[in-house]
Amino acid sequence: MHDLTDAADTETIAPPRTRLRGDVIGALVAALLVAAAFVVPRLATPEFRATLYAAAAPLYAGWLPHVGWGTGPAIVLVVAVVAWGPTLAQRLAWPKLLASAWLTALAWTFALVMVDGWQRGFVARLADGHEYLSEVDGVTDIPAMLRGFSDRILDFQPDSWTTHVSGHPPGALLFFVSLDRIGLGGSTWAGLACVLIGTSAVVAVAVALRALGAEDRARAALPFLALAPAAIWIGVSADAMFAGVTAWAVALLALATRPGRHYASAVAAGVLFGCGMYLNYGLSLMALPALAVLIAGKTLRPLLPAILGALLVVAAFTLAGFWWFDGYHLVVERYYQGIASERPYAYWFWANLAATVCALGLATAAALHRTLVPSVVRGRDPAALLALAGVCAILAADLSGLSKAETERIWLPFDLWVLVATAFLPRATARFWLAVQGIGTLAIIHLLLTIW
Repeated sequence: MHDLTDAADTETIAPPRTRLRGDVIGALVAALLVAAAFVVPRLATPEFRATLYAAAAPLYAGWLPHVGWGTGPAIVLVVAVVAWGPTLAQRLAWPKLLASAWLTALAWTFALVMVDGWQRGFVARLADGHEYLSEVDGVTDIPAMLRGFSDRILDFQPDSWTTHVSGHPPGALLFFVSLDRIGLGGSTWAGLACVLIGTSAVVAVAVALRALGAEDRARAALPFLALAPAAIWIGVSADAMFAGVTAWAVALLALATRPGRHYASAVAAGVLFGCGMYLNYGLSLMALPALAVLIAGKTLRPLLPAILGALLVVAAFTLAGFWWFDGYHLVVERYYQGIASERPYAYWFWANLAATVCALGLATAAALHRTLVPSVVRGRDPAALLALAGVCAILAADLSGLSKAETERIWLPFDLWVLVATAFLPRATARFWLAVQGIGTLAIIHLLLTIW
């Protein structure tokens, strides 16, 4: 196990001034990026603003200062996590810590939802006509749906899939159809499933770090994960479910690096990675966190069983009649049939990153430079490797040009791993940065009405 306690204690007593300065600089640079992304559209021409298709760019939201039933509980949670989170994260027994972190993440997410209100903030989110649920009633034959899925991806056809269904592999629609088939139909049950799975990613991240011998990092990061600004978009979006599924894939792969436990965990990890690829085409980039796990675990032992598990999912969908690569190429074509053809890449290339900062918080931006400290890099610190893998996945997705706007939601599966960088913040400053995270999140949810 990585012995990180002494280093953390030393830094708490006498944090190097240069690193503290770096924390502040990182946060300021991120804050300036966000400010610029909000200001530039306001200074631009009306014609340019119209091409953004986001009233509160860089976030997909509208300006609407408001308060709600969740305002009080959200403030209380921020105060509680700032006051007691870092201490409890160090003292609680591991099972109790994981349970507490999940419950806190759930409470935080629902409090933020209730700022917008139960109907507007929760029930209506997945009931939108562009969402998956609008197609559920039309799926009367699942095998036929899978066989003909690709034929309905392109737009301007009588039976074209709605925006979200067409933009993803059939696994996403299949998930909601399955909920409906077992009696959990409708947007309330769908939203609850997404939130439960999405918030469970907090536990998955901690499990992965501990399995890789970095329990101290996991304990340090958990208050930040539980109070993540990303909770705004975890409640409620299908991407929250995607994030939860792939987070557990990484966690199971990490468990598989431990002696004597590799085969079953590795196969299960591969199955979840495979499921991720059929939930969202972009989740093929989860190969980067997977690679980080293998490097941190210093073993390739789980690789073949994990590949086998993923191939089982690929085989199942292929035999059912859906070929992933056909779907991907058609989705790229569909993407440019819509508003993506008008959204300017020159703005969204960097504004996407500003939106991601809003989901990660300034504390994450403050901590990132610490993952590149030579001693951390040489030691192949698991938390640093996973955080950097998340950053690389985000940059790759950004460069692709296939994510213009809405990345505060779309990149949730990558964001959770970047948040791990907060584990490197000195304990002496943890409460300050948690307060920054909480205040920033409260500002977003109360000033804007987010679409997701």
